[in-house]
Amino acid sequence: MTARPPREVVRVEVDTGLSLRAEIWGRGAGREAPPLVLVHGFMGSAPAWGELPARLARTRTVVVPELPGHGGSDRPGDPEVYRVPRVAALLARLASALALDPADWLGYSMGGRIVLAGVAEGHLAPRRAILESASPGLADAGDRARRRALDEDRAAALERDGIGAFVDGWLELPLFATQRRLPAPVRARERRRRLGADPAALAACLRRGGTGTQPSYWDSLGAVTSPTLLLTGSLDEKFEALARRMAEALPRARRIAVAGAGHAVHLEDPRAWQAAVEGFLGPAD
Repeated sequence: MTARPPREVVRVEVDTGLSLRAEIWGRGAGREAPPLVLVHGFMGSAPAWGELPARLARTRTVVVPELPGHGGSDRPGDPEVYRVPRVAALLARLASALALDPADWLGYSMGGRIVLAGVAEGHLAPRRAILESASPGLADAGDRARRRALDEDRAAALERDGIGAFVDGWLELPLFATQRRLPAPVRARERRRRLGADPAALAACLRRGGTGTQPSYWDSLGAVTSPTLLLTGSLDEKFEALARRMAEALPRARRIAVAGAGHAVHLEDPRAWQAAVEGFLGPAD
């Protein structure tokens, strides 16, 4: 049996009074490949990746940061901290403090938007980038205004009704319908994990970190020089369509659609997700 890679937990001050928690898997174990940074989505945390960091760390160092207001990272009261370009800049500081460059970056959903923002804003220069079920934002001003209104309603409902009702309503969104096929223990685990989130931080993230508030990076895609994998689930029609559009604009794009999976490919089919990620990143040597 292969030994489990070493894991350490660090806290890195990325701004005055603001620290991010990160898990580092496999560091110091003779890995020669560039490290891989996994950036979770909204309501995510390090445990949201399951066993995947440990599996990937058999061939490379894997860094799993937790975003502001999520997991064990600090929960700043200033809502401006949750803006997507700001979070991307904070992750770049974490990468610098941990001497990760050059690194590969993978972002899921909101995490993918943050990685794209980091590239577009000049904060991140991935060796390779993987965007799982992600988008560059909304190009149309009317669409952005409607999304801001929707996220404001969601944030107000969270503050009014509490985290339990919010989580249950979130999991009922059509985007996550395919997750209802997951084993009951997995669904229960994911619900418990989300219930541990901080309601005030989530509300701030909805108001400042959504696609209605962030800049649109559609016009920046042509300048992305990193090879980029667009990883989606074949049953996620919305993000499949977005990935097709993005593939036309990105100079060095590759697409993989995992058959039978929905929005959270890493959760719904972790083996196919791992094969796609490792195949794109290449060998460790």
